[in-house]
Amino acid sequence: MKASEIRAMTIEAMDAELLKLKEELFNLRFQQAINQLDNPMRISAVKKDIARILTVKRDIELHGKDA
Repeated sequence: MKASEIRAMTIEAMDAELLKLKEELFNLRFQQAINQLDNPMRISAVKKDIARILTVKRDIELHGKDA
């Protein structure tokens, strides 16, 4: 997910996506713990997506939607 895609979302959509990604990260970590993880790189991709959403949300908080 790109930052430009995230910026196009509403705050509610960002929150929903953030919740979905955190749930996915939990499931991926659980799969890793029981050695059933197919793609270990997916964990880092999900963590980066979570960070992107949080960064965009913080930027909107500080500078408003127009910035």
